[in-house]
Amino acid sequence: MNKKVVLITGASSGIGKSIGDFLQEKDFVV
Repeated sequence: MNKKVVLITGASSGIGKSIGDFLQEKDFVV
């Protein structure tokens, strides 16, 4: 699945911050 799509959908669901922090920890900087 496209990680950018996950970030966008997560943000609109209010969990985008959690997903963003997780990706940053995994060194996935978008």
